[in-house]
Amino acid sequence: MTLLARSPSSSGEPLPDGLIRTELLCGRDGEWRIQSLWRDRAALDAMRAGAEPPAAPALFRRLGADPVLRIYDVRAHHTAVS
Repeated sequence: MTLLARSPSSSGEPLPDGLIRTELLCGRDGEWRIQSLWRDRAALDAMRAGAEPPAAPALFRRLGADPVLRIYDVRAHHTAVS
């Protein structure tokens, strides 16, 4: 089964409280990333403190990869007007 087929978006499970968006990204070099946007740091911290391991790192581990967690704060954003 591929990474795409195992991604959280294809599992049909509801997203954790506070998770606004999650994206599975693949670079030209074949490197995969999961990028997630949380409502706030408290929601992210609550999910990480829960009994279940976070879905994204667990997915990479099941596929034999060693995930690296990086947390960034959104300082500015721009959304296109449709």
